[in-house]
Amino acid sequence: MEEKWNILKQKLKDFCLTNCFNKAVLGLSGGIDSAVCAVLAADALGSQNVTALMMKTRHTSDLSLQIAAEIASLNNLNYKVLDIEPLIETETAFLNKAFDTEPKPIVLENLQARARGKILMSWSNQFGALVLACGNKSEACTGYCTLYGDTCGGIMPIGNLYKTEVYALAKARNQQGKVFPESVLTRAPSAELAPNQKDENTLPPYPVLDAVLRLYTEEKKTENEICVQGFEPEIVQKVINLYQKSAFKRLQMPPAL
Repeated sequence: MEEKWNILKQKLKDFCLTNCFNKAVLGLSGGIDSAVCAVLAADALGSQNVTALMMKTRHTSDLSLQIAAEIASLNNLNYKVLDIEPLIETETAFLNKAFDTEPKPIVLENLQARARGKILMSWSNQFGALVLACGNKSEACTGYCTLYGDTCGGIMPIGNLYKTEVYALAKARNQQGKVFPESVLTRAPSAELAPNQKDENTLPPYPVLDAVLRLYTEEKKTENEICVQGFEPEIVQKVINLYQKSAFKRLQMPPAL
């Protein structure tokens, strides 16, 4: 894992140099994905060249705020907390009138992600920093992401890592010196776009999801061949359906290291 970290660090540095960027900006949510991207960017570009924005809403937990602040402190990042709830309220009211009815929950969830994406892209325009999209391969393969929201950016540093690999990478990096608080390694993953939201309310547990995705996308196993290996047919079918239905999203995502 140490070698993998060093390869990603060098590739991110090379990508920035090739595209004439010496600074990066990202949304630091308090989750593992943005945490890894932030530390990777700090290692590659220097912490003074990395800006981390915590763009909170009413769904952002105190734990997320605490974790994000601690990551920024441990890695000496340029850190700023922005309350985007007023933006969400304004856009919700606008859509209410435009639709002549209340927006669906999925609309309100995606509004938050897209508000964050717009802010990050505006920050890039204002200060010349490369926006990092913090999604992983598990999310990209299942479409568990928002187009023009958390997929905004010039590069996906961990876009070729499954979620289970992201955790392993973070734990390995911490052995070289503490850059992640223990809480970000142990908390249940959540997009925090709705009350009590957890990734595993929508997706299978990541160890299962990642195993099925590997078999289907990398080893080109059929649905039946995957089931024979001991996975529940309902889960296998769900994962394959998610993968197929989200192909259009992957076509529009930034390149992954």
